[in-house]
Amino acid sequence: MPDYGFVKTLDLGFDEAIAAVTAELKKDGFGVLSRIDVHLKLKEKLGVDREPYVILGACHPASADAVLQKEPDIGLMLPCNVCVSVRGGVTVLAVIKPSAAMQSVGNPALADIAADIEARLKAVFDRVGSA
Repeated sequence: MPDYGFVKTLDLGFDEAIAAVTAELKKDGFGVLSRIDVHLKLKEKLGVDREPYVILGACHPASADAVLQKEPDIGLMLPCNVCVSVRGGVTVLAVIKPSAAMQSVGNPALADIAADIEARLKAVFDRVGSA
């Protein structure tokens, strides 16, 4: 597992995993601001065939507002990325660790907010694909 995210394989199909993670994000107050179908863009722009790879830009509005008040340029690091991909035929979920991302900013006022968002994202991560 990378230092900057949580990663696990799922016993779900690709589309099922996207639906599940989107529903779980909503339960914790997140919305999905963006969806980037990386595999489709690479096919379109480069003619490259890749397994499915989607980046969902998740946002917790109250937390986004709080960090923007403390660090106006933090939008460069928002929203929180949640990736669903297929690797060797297996569906994979990867979720950013906000604490790791915020360390590079160097603003201690963001630590508590990052920790809260990380706990929320980890809870979503833990629920997706679990019985």
